[in-house]
Amino acid sequence: MIEHVNMLKTALPTIRRGVFHRFHNAVAQRVAQQYKQKPLTDFASINSRTDLHVLNLNWRERDLPEFIRTKHVHRLHPYLGKFIPQLVEIFLRKFKPEVVYDPFCGSGTTLVEANALGIDAIGTDISAFNILLSKAKTDKYDISVLEKDIYDILRRLSTYKTKFEDDTRVSKMLSTSNSYLNEWFADQTRRELLCYLKLIKDYNYQDLMRIILSRSARSARLVTHFDLDFPKKPQRESYFCYKHGRTCSPIQEAYKFLHRYTIDTLQRVKEFSAMRTDADVKVIHGDSREVLLPNGIDMVFTSPPYVGLIDYHEQHKYAYELLGLKNNETREIGAAKDGQSESARAKYIDGINQVLLHTRDHMAPKGVMAIVVHDKCNLYDPSIVGFKAVGRVERHVNRRTGRRSGAFYESILIWQKV
Repeated sequence: MIEHVNMLKTALPTIRRGVFHRFHNAVAQRVAQQYKQKPLTDFASINSRTDLHVLNLNWRERDLPEFIRTKHVHRLHPYLGKFIPQLVEIFLRKFKPEVVYDPFCGSGTTLVEANALGIDAIGTDISAFNILLSKAKTDKYDISVLEKDIYDILRRLSTYKTKFEDDTRVSKMLSTSNSYLNEWFADQTRRELLCYLKLIKDYNYQDLMRIILSRSARSARLVTHFDLDFPKKPQRESYFCYKHGRTCSPIQEAYKFLHRYTIDTLQRVKEFSAMRTDADVKVIHGDSREVLLPNGIDMVFTSPPYVGLIDYHEQHKYAYELLGLKNNETREIGAAKDGQSESARAKYIDGINQVLLHTRDHMAPKGVMAIVVHDKCNLYDPSIVGFKAVGRVERHVNRRTGRRSGAFYESILIWQKV
């Protein structure tokens, strides 16, 4: 292992600023030319003969509207840093694997798209919340049972709401010593969330109900409407809302979100259930550097965490605190708190390469790996982990919202096992 780490440090590239800018400008010029043409929108037309390098994947809002990018279960819960489902669909149609694996499955985009195409899928993630979300998206549901249960829990919650103030026993039952929940939620909001949480145990599809609860908690926190992603402190006073262009007040209840997201979730699950295939989906909670995997995986499609950009546990802290999920953030690769220094990049690529080496051991001969990266530091080297580069697709990501409004370029690295 020491020899391996030393080799990684020696191989870690150092790109001069001017070299990177020339590459960036060349890509920008090529993308500018592509924007004069219509981007690909006929995804079913992709097949094994398609040349990925000639495809225009620089979608604008009018080319690929938000409601299509977040079709059916892909919008069960907000998630930063995920790729759009159409991107994975293109590569799955191109390479037609029997089994696809995502070692950083995140919100489960690869798993959902694979199932829709009848492809067996495996996903691993170190985050307990990511696993919960991926399972909720890919589970099989008896829609009649689900519909009955989720409307029943809302009915019971509405009944309990009338007792929150007058019934001392109920109020005590819905109190908590959790400092995060007491700090970030108004009293009525917190009681409604905790009541819903206690009721979940009585129903069949508890993971999906936990996702509805988490999504509601995210919206019902004491935060400004325009800063749901990165709030620094609770907002307890009225404020001018840049999102709505008026004075807004902090949220004081959760029920309206629970009701709204219940209806939305039911509709999205119905939509996906109508197209869901019998292809197998395995979701594994574990460290992708050492997880037990079957042999014969013939394709990997993944987007690893970007170095020093997002703390994947922190972005869903409300869910970890409310649901009592185990926090494994010390095992995160490339967490934002580690920064982007040279030593942080060395630690990051060592962790990534350990995942890729372990994954390679379970791949079929000549198996294909497609990696979506924003690799401005040129950290990825296929030769170190037993692959060869067989292609690279560049695309411009130009639709971001809120504090993530800046456009950027991402690459899809296409490797083959050697």
